[in-house]
Amino acid sequence: MTPIYSNGYCVNFLEDAYTKLADFIADYTPSKLFILVDTNTHISCLPILLAKISSDVSFEIIEIKAGEAHKNIETCISVWNRLTDLGADRKSVMINLGGGVVTDLGGFVASTFKRGIKFVNIPTTLLSMVDASVGGKTGVDLGVLKNQVGLFSNPEMVLIDYDYLKTVSEREIRSGLAEVIKYGLTYDAKVWNEIKNMPQIDTESISNLIYRSIEIKNEVVTKDPKESGIRKVLNFGHTLGHAIESYFLESVNKQHLTHGEAIAIGMVTEAYISGKLLQFPNATLQDIKNTILSIYGKVEIEEEDFEGIINLLKHDKKNVSGQVNFVLLTALEKFKLDCKVPNTLIIEALSFYTN
Repeated sequence: MTPIYSNGYCVNFLEDAYTKLADFIADYTPSKLFILVDTNTHISCLPILLAKISSDVSFEIIEIKAGEAHKNIETCISVWNRLTDLGADRKSVMINLGGGVVTDLGGFVASTFKRGIKFVNIPTTLLSMVDASVGGKTGVDLGVLKNQVGLFSNPEMVLIDYDYLKTVSEREIRSGLAEVIKYGLTYDAKVWNEIKNMPQIDTESISNLIYRSIEIKNEVVTKDPKESGIRKVLNFGHTLGHAIESYFLESVNKQHLTHGEAIAIGMVTEAYISGKLLQFPNATLQDIKNTILSIYGKVEIEEEDFEGIINLLKHDKKNVSGQVNFVLLTALEKFKLDCKVPNTLIIEALSFYTN
């Protein structure tokens, strides 16, 4: 499978990826090699990695707790302290083996430890393969507010191996599919049509969409590395989606949503807003809603939740001068950036999803 070249690094696939990793380690000769895992990937994914890398490579394992709730500065401090205790120096290398929490947090930790050590990302979930694998975004949450602290920092390389997808649940596969749907709606309608006609959602049926998704994201981020223009299109569904995700995370009486489940709701609601402000076709809107509900089911959002969700929008990192900015659609593959949306229309959109 042909590697995908990004800004200063490469996304490598399958067995060739491990050859490239071995070449990098041999050429760079790190003083110490660390593998960052969480409690899940330590058990399910580390054995896969160890079976595919040279047995004469020595390394230290650093484990963090799994889940978005642990994507915070406290976890970073524990990893920085562990690196220090294990004698890491500026020529150390960290391999981040896990989903978006591990790759985002691990990239941030590596990029700030001793002003930066090299790191490699091995995403193990569909979400992290099609989203976190490309673009150089690292960071952590601040309380329930998503990705408030971080920086742009590229890995040395990214390794994509579909074998890791066998270790994740069907729910996590659906979560990652939301980002693939986003690429289909905003950039390549063929992707969207393939998802609509997919007889079932499983690793085998989506493997060809993973490569195309990485291609799309790479094309966008190489044009706009720091999100000053076109890269903002990747935020479609994420403005309201992140607020919904945070609201459910902090609500004691609600079950937490996966990132993709929240973004799926965000895409339905933001497509509705697109129809009201930019004449996005109603038939396509209904198609989006029906398809997303068929994949994810309906999440119960009560009318009394609307205000709390809207209040969280003010913390969105894309805001400028306190103004919430949305990415909206005029048609499939056609979008408009930095759209202003009144709260009354946001409430309408949430009602459209719930009804």
